[in-house]
Amino acid sequence: MSRQALALLLAAVTLTGPAALHAQNIPPATTVSPSTNPSVAPPVNPAVTAPKASPKSPFTYTPMHVPNLPPGVLELLKLEGQFSQAVTDGGGKAFSSWFADDGITLNNGQPAVLGRSAIASIANWDPATYKLSWYAQGAQMGPSNDTGFTWGHYDATTIGNDGKSTTTTGRYITVWKKVKGEWKVALDASANEPPPTNGLPTP
Repeated sequence: MSRQALALLLAAVTLTGPAALHAQNIPPATTVSPSTNPSVAPPVNPAVTAPKASPKSPFTYTPMHVPNLPPGVLELLKLEGQFSQAVTDGGGKAFSSWFADDGITLNNGQPAVLGRSAIASIANWDPATYKLSWYAQGAQMGPSNDTGFTWGHYDATTIGNDGKSTTTTGRYITVWKKVKGEWKVALDASANEPPPTNGLPTP
């Protein structure tokens, strides 16, 4: 996602709420490539089993880390951590369950996937052979406290037919909205990790 497109997305959320994200009439989703879409796992060879990974605790924001964050931001960061952990443990089925009925996913060079049912039809990976995890690096709550967004870094690890694991990394943004008092994902967008600048990692 380009910086200009991301800026337009954030402006839509801040000024008009998540409804603006669903105004466009986009055709139904088509088959997408797992190499550029972290929410779609590639076909798995049943004869290949995933190696046991060493336990790794995901980074979690706490008031101790950044004591001056507003309560709304802390709420969104905690929510994003719960979302990530649920998907790490439960795979594709857990991923789609967090979306609003009219939720959307956007990924590199792929058509938008509209609606929780459509998202569930492609997000069907097994966490034993495809592991998607992420952590938030920032968040912002909307003025009405019923919309907001988080953004950060994701890692997607898959097991090839040769049994070797491959990990891709990238950036994401999650737009949240309250539906009948419960937080749901209105939009999830991701893009490949940008290349290093002057030999140093980008922030």
